[in-house]
Amino acid sequence: MKRITILIADDDAEIANLVGLHLEKEGYHAVKVTDGRAAVQAVQSQHIDLAVLDIMMPGLDGHEVTRQIREQQRLPIIFLSAKTSDLDKITGLVIGADDYMTKPFNPMELVARVNAQLRRSMQLNQPQTEQKAVLEAGGLMIDPDRRTVIVFGNNVELTPKEFDILYLLASYPKKVFSAEQLFQQVWGEAYYESGNTVMVHIRTLRKKLGEEQNKNKWIKTIWGVGYTFNG
Repeated sequence: MKRITILIADDDAEIANLVGLHLEKEGYHAVKVTDGRAAVQAVQSQHIDLAVLDIMMPGLDGHEVTRQIREQQRLPIIFLSAKTSDLDKITGLVIGADDYMTKPFNPMELVARVNAQLRRSMQLNQPQTEQKAVLEAGGLMIDPDRRTVIVFGNNVELTPKEFDILYLLASYPKKVFSAEQLFQQVWGEAYYESGNTVMVHIRTLRKKLGEEQNKNKWIKTIWGVGYTFNG
């Protein structure tokens, strides 16, 4: 059976060792580096299945490491950072991270998120057995097989989670999904006070779709209930 390798990039050796210890208990192989350049080199020189990146690292910060990884690969990336503001989280997700955790953190929660990201990645890499319908609504086109989104003729780059949220909502127009339902179906794991995670992804998704610049509001918030696709 193929061994799953996880890259841990953090200039704090104690944190890197702690994360590595918990992941190795799960049976993963951990590769630990202490700066951004070493992280990029690790991804280029060996097979990495998932990366856990700090943002504030010497050489190259986590944002630049993510940009360089995304130019070549689509492996899942989780930011583990001391930056806690919503703006920091949104920036990380826009750049291309699939998930964002703040320090201090619960190592077991990180392991759960790693497991969820790996499950999602493996599902996406499986051969497609049936073609899903392309969805269109008011200048928006979503192709689930190519995993592409086009807004008024322009390609929009979404992270895997953003795409999954949009396609789920668009597949059931007018149906209201709570944050808990979105998290369970998109992340594929139990909901543990992750409403803010869903909210940040929705906010970033709306920005990428250009809802602030045009009159189309595809994702509608039903206050106190959840979100719906306004197609």
